[in-house]
Amino acid sequence: MIEPRSVVELLQALVRIPSVNPHGDPGTDGVGEGPIAEWLVGFLESCGAEVELREVLPGRPNVVARWPAPGKPRVLFAPHTDTVSVGGMTIDPFGGELRDGRIWGRGASDTKGPMASMLWALRASRDQLADLSHEIWFAGLMSEEADQHGSRALAREERFDFVIAGEPTGLDVVYAHKGSAFFNITTRGRAGHASRPDLGENAIDKMLDVLAVIRTEFAAEFAAQRDPLLGASTLSIGTIRGGTKTNVIPDECEASVDMRFVPAHYQPEIIESFRRRLELVCPDVEIAAIPAPPLYTDPAHPLIAKLGECGAKPIGAPWFCDACYFAERGMPAVAMGPGSIEQAHTKDEWMAVSDLEEGVEFFRSFLARL
Repeated sequence: MIEPRSVVELLQALVRIPSVNPHGDPGTDGVGEGPIAEWLVGFLESCGAEVELREVLPGRPNVVARWPAPGKPRVLFAPHTDTVSVGGMTIDPFGGELRDGRIWGRGASDTKGPMASMLWALRASRDQLADLSHEIWFAGLMSEEADQHGSRALAREERFDFVIAGEPTGLDVVYAHKGSAFFNITTRGRAGHASRPDLGENAIDKMLDVLAVIRTEFAAEFAAQRDPLLGASTLSIGTIRGGTKTNVIPDECEASVDMRFVPAHYQPEIIESFRRRLELVCPDVEIAAIPAPPLYTDPAHPLIAKLGECGAKPIGAPWFCDACYFAERGMPAVAMGPGSIEQAHTKDEWMAVSDLEEGVEFFRSFLARL
């Protein structure tokens, strides 16, 4: 490993390691978090941490580090190591180019930039970490961009007294966000010649009946569920695929719906209740969804107050992140980091050097207050 000499060089190094989530169409062969996790082991050990790789899925580990201080409450810094697809990008996704005061590439904003600022602050503070009132942990979490396997696993394995998930929030502290579910629907029929539709069973027709309930009954219920901070629950039909040819009766149709729940709306059994209601119009409908719970951490928490002393204001967010899985298990959790969520997932993703450096100073200041 070539030792980075600045936080800019650190972010460039991280961007140049492909770590695309393999879910869907990654747009590259450089998938999985193994290589970046291995690189982080070396960097964290150079910062004086005890480090281990905890494999969550084959070749896809969490990297977990701590600066031992037994008996003290634990603070976890937890950015994720995976990125979204690089398909359709207009820049070199793994170039890490420094140009116009910005570092360009996939993950520069989401969330290798926040990760770099956290890591550089920890490096700069390494000689003081053992004397803080809290034991400091760092985790590079795999698979945040799909199914959140990394945060789910670590939340089962460890207990923390406060968790900061790394996300580009403009250094504001997100203490509440909506829950989410990617609601995947499949209807099945019987193929046949379209000249005799009475002899087949049209899977698209069945899907239309299902989506009609979602667009009317479900949509009205979602709109009525409102939160003073986060607004209303929402849903959006994102994909629909069915049929092979115009003159063939389709025997299968698939659709997906993006669902976002305000905290009062979300219940662990909500997906099962949706299934039962849709079976009334299509008895053999198939539903698959792994819901993510909403996040809510009391904004009066003492460590949120310390973040406020560093300049962060408490806000809510319409998106979701790894923080919710720690909060679900009773661990106070927030999301924050430098940069803007508007740059996340874009075709020319970047992080401003000034934002990155401001993030380092912010986290150094926070650590100094512990």
